[in-house]
Amino acid sequence: MRTRVAIIGAGPAGLMLAHLLHAQGIDVVVLERQTPDHVQGRIRAGVLERVTVDIMTRLGLDDRMRAEGLVEEGFCLADGERLIRIDIAELTGQTVMVYGQTEIQRDLVEAAQVRGLDVRWQIDDIALHALDSDTPWLTCREGEIDWHITADFIIGCDGFHGVSRRAVPASAAQIHERVYPFAWLGILADVPPCHHELIYANHSRGFALASLRSPTRSRYYIDVPTDTQLADWPEQRLWDELAMRLGPTVAARITQGPALEISLAPLRSFVFEPMRHGRLLLCGDAAHIVPPTGAKGLNLAASDVHYAAQALTSWYAHNDNDGIAHYAGKALARVWQAQRFSWSLTRLVHRFPEDGRFERAMQLAEFNHIAGSRAAQMAIAENYVGLPV
Repeated sequence: MRTRVAIIGAGPAGLMLAHLLHAQGIDVVVLERQTPDHVQGRIRAGVLERVTVDIMTRLGLDDRMRAEGLVEEGFCLADGERLIRIDIAELTGQTVMVYGQTEIQRDLVEAAQVRGLDVRWQIDDIALHALDSDTPWLTCREGEIDWHITADFIIGCDGFHGVSRRAVPASAAQIHERVYPFAWLGILADVPPCHHELIYANHSRGFALASLRSPTRSRYYIDVPTDTQLADWPEQRLWDELAMRLGPTVAARITQGPALEISLAPLRSFVFEPMRHGRLLLCGDAAHIVPPTGAKGLNLAASDVHYAAQALTSWYAHNDNDGIAHYAGKALARVWQAQRFSWSLTRLVHRFPEDGRFERAMQLAEFNHIAGSRAAQMAIAENYVGLPV
């Protein structure tokens, strides 16, 4: 098989890129190891920056997002009894959109079927070859059929555990990583949110987050030790802990209900360099992971896709190699800014096991600074809505 661009991974990043290239008349094939139901069933974050909203709009896939999504003009930081509201709309003139990643995935998959994109599911044994040549190729298995696919470019959108990143020689790679000493224990329930905006809370018992997916669906998190077992947290214990950490004012507005999902997710910061090796470009979680505190994971994948689509379109339309040559630099500059913000917000709202009285005093000083400084709130708001691409 011959194609111009082979994309590995049919999550939001891979399908966004496939749609953008298909709209420019660029041949593309998408290969995904899992089933459509498995990919669709991964319940992830859903706070969308402008870059993500703009891509869905460019693709003509924004109708349901605008009808069902929630426009958020701010969020809150909580420390004890105090709620500090960050008015991102007033501070930046921008907003974010609350619209679940599962819904974006659904919109992208349904449109791919209608528009005739070549998306292949349950593809096994993917291996990448000759990435330094002008004609890289990959091998894979689709059922009983072995495929040899030659392409101009291979794009790795296959996540942290995918094969694409591992195809880069170790001698050419550099890894930056911080593994955090806690995980997020989350509960999703069809209950009205306790607040119309997200609340990030720092409590003596630990971190808590109150978030929402819709006017009738809520998502809550607490941080727990990394060796925590889900069996140790029955639903009522989790609801009770959330109420304590979010404080009595917020707790009075929490509606409890049966869990649709209870999940446990470890936290890490991870950056892989380079994001391009020869004719392989990496996008999204294949190249970087951010802690979910700043809601940057999906949005960073979207900015990678934005840069990759620009580079590939320029290559085919104008035989211009500059976009390909500078892809990694552009993408990584934004990645590191998002890592910095995610790290700083994580540090502010979590209590690390090694922290003592000094670290706690620094947190309190930072909360006081934010509460009393428009400039501090502006810096947080600019990063929260997303830096320009």
